[in-house]
Amino acid sequence: MIRLLHIEFIKLWNNRASKILIISYFTLLTSIALFAAIKFDIGPIQFHLADQGIFNFPYIWHFNTFITAFFKLFLAIVIVSMMSNEYSNKTIKQNLIDGLSKKEFILSKFLTVISFSLISTLFVFVVSLILGLAYSDYNEISIILTDLEFLVAFFVKLTGFFSFCLFLGVLVKRSAFALGFLILWQVFEGIVRGIIRWKLFDGETTDVIMGFFPLQAMFNLIKEPFSRLGAVQSVVNQIGEELRLDYAIHWYEILIVLVWTAIFIYGSYAILKKRDL
Repeated sequence: MIRLLHIEFIKLWNNRASKILIISYFTLLTSIALFAAIKFDIGPIQFHLADQGIFNFPYIWHFNTFITAFFKLFLAIVIVSMMSNEYSNKTIKQNLIDGLSKKEFILSKFLTVISFSLISTLFVFVVSLILGLAYSDYNEISIILTDLEFLVAFFVKLTGFFSFCLFLGVLVKRSAFALGFLILWQVFEGIVRGIIRWKLFDGETTDVIMGFFPLQAMFNLIKEPFSRLGAVQSVVNQIGEELRLDYAIHWYEILIVLVWTAIFIYGSYAILKKRDL
C-alpha cells in the first residue's frame, strides 16, 4: 500500500495545478485562525469575534469542522483532475501495462482519498487545539477532550465526498464535466427535496428521506454550530423562544455515509473493470 501511495503522490506533486490547489487548501484550513483577528467598533460597542466563544472548548471542535468542511471543494478539483489526467495522459494504461491491476489502481486512488481526509482531520485538530488553548475560557483536559467525535465525523464526511468525486472522475473522465455533474447532483437533491416536501410528506419526514441521499447524508454529519453560540441563545431567549436542536453525531448517519463510500469505490472499480482502456 505504501508503494501505491508513493506512486500517487509523485503524480500529484509533479502536476503544477494539483500542487497549487493542495497548498491552497491547507493554507485555507489554517485561515480559520483569522477569525480571532476579527474585531470592530460601532460607537461604544466593541465587537471581537474571539470573545463570542467560538474558540471555547469543546465548541471549537464543532465550529471548526463545520467551517473547514466547505474548503473540501479544492481537493475535489484535485481528485477529479487526478482521474482526468490518468485518461488524457494515458498513464492509467501504462500503469496496467507495467503490472498494476485495475483493483490496485482503484485502491491507490482510494488510499489517496483516505490520506487527504486523514491529513485534513489532523490539520484541523492541531489548528483547533492551538486556537482553543490560546482563546478558550475552559482548558481542563476533560473539557478539551469532549466532542472529539466531530473530528471523526469530519474524517468520514471528507472520505465520503472525495470518494464520490473519485467515482465521478472515473465515470465521466473529464474533470470539468465531473465537477459539473457534482453540481447537477446537488441541484437534483434540492429538486427531489422540494417535490417530496410539496407533494408527499411534512418537513420532518422529508429530512429523514433526504438523509439517505449522498450529499445530504454527508452534510447531516455535522450540523450548523451557530445556534449553539451563547449570543444567539441569549437573543432567542429574549424574544421568548427556545432552541431545541440536535447537534450530536449519530452512528446511523456515519453508517449511511460509509455505505455510500463503499458504493462509490466499488462502482469506480466496476466501471474500470468493464471499460476498454
